[in-house]
Amino acid sequence: MPPRPPPDTRPRPAADVLVVFVRCPEPGRVKTRLAGAVGATPAASLYAAFVTDLRARFAAAPFAVRWAVAPPDDRFAARFAIPRDETFVQDGDDLGARMHAAFAHVGAQGFARCVLIGSDMPQLALATVEHAFAALDDADLVLGPARDGGYYLIAARRPLDVFGGIGWGTGTVLAATRARAAKLRLKVALLDEDFDVDEAADLQLLEVLLADDAARAAMPATTAALRTLRR
Repeated sequence: MPPRPPPDTRPRPAADVLVVFVRCPEPGRVKTRLAGAVGATPAASLYAAFVTDLRARFAAAPFAVRWAVAPPDDRFAARFAIPRDETFVQDGDDLGARMHAAFAHVGAQGFARCVLIGSDMPQLALATVEHAFAALDDADLVLGPARDGGYYLIAARRPLDVFGGIGWGTGTVLAATRARAAKLRLKVALLDEDFDVDEAADLQLLEVLLADDAARAAMPATTAALRTLRR
């Protein structure tokens, strides 16, 4: 009888992956709407704090994390101490195309379920992401509604044709996505509504959250950046 081959000890990818859409926090390249109220450099510093807090929160998560960067920037991984193989470049002509490509990218790597978020929501809890993964047990598509009419999270088990013909940056993104999903007869689950930090009014909502001790402990970099901004 031939000898048995040695056991395969190569690491296998986790079933679930969180993809975070990010940019390198350079003034004038990030948070441009917020920059109109607070200035380009403070807005970039605040965005860097958001990424720092999200990086820390998901560092020990029970799922894999990948960081999708746009535009390509070799400095991003080093700045936030992220392994280069946990980053990839966003690919596509608009946001919808880039999200569809991200789902396809991680699917090709062997991940079975994907949650995709932006990096404009430093208050996003680990439990919310876990809830999205759990919702995929019954739903084809999971959306986290944002107060501005968009969504802060989207999750699926495969790339879905729900991104075409959407007016990105408008208040109809969520409604249009749900309508497209309905035409495809997809079962949709909705998470609780929350908000992205895009404008000065959103920053005020974030400051209200940070009046709580637990919130400040969960967002130390954001707390420090806001204190600097308000001096």
